[in-house]
Amino acid sequence: MLKATNRRIQESYQSAQVTILPLGKKAFEFFSKRNYKVIADHWNIFSYLNFASSSAVSGFIMEAFRKEQFDRVEIIYNQFKNVATQVLQTEQFLPVQPPQEKLEGSADTDYIFQPDQQVILSGIIPKSLHVQLFKALLDSNAAENGARMTAMDKATENAGELLKDLRLTYNRTRQAAITKEILEIVAGAEALKG
Repeated sequence: MLKATNRRIQESYQSAQVTILPLGKKAFEFFSKRNYKVIADHWNIFSYLNFASSSAVSGFIMEAFRKEQFDRVEIIYNQFKNVATQVLQTEQFLPVQPPQEKLEGSADTDYIFQPDQQVILSGIIPKSLHVQLFKALLDSNAAENGARMTAMDKATENAGELLKDLRLTYNRTRQAAITKEILEIVAGAEALKG
């Protein structure tokens, strides 16, 4: 994910000034070492991940966007598919994009909004953005835990195979030592007879 983010910055934002808001220790360390402008306020969010802490981050982003500190905000994260599969996702967070296609069965109908449409949108859009960031954080956290679980499962498998090989080697060595002792005893007995 870090390499893909770095590649996206190099390809899409070469001349633009990029500011990184890393959410996680590895991301914070990675981008700090590469001399990017890093906002270091929320990098440890995964130690206390909940909707309130995620909303604080998305609120910070929305306020900075409102103050025109950012032209565009993208979220790059690993989406959890299953324990063994994570999919790298890039989503535009701000400015909010209208849907690309109409929903099936929807028609151009004139609706009456109560309260007016502007009030409804000004309430729904921030809530939607809070949920979008929280979903990305939960997906990323689940993907990391899935990757750890897979790695631990592979390590356990490898340790089991190594233990099996060591037991086999130990038993062969012990059997060879016993055979050698028996041969020495038989040779000693033959020498005493003769």
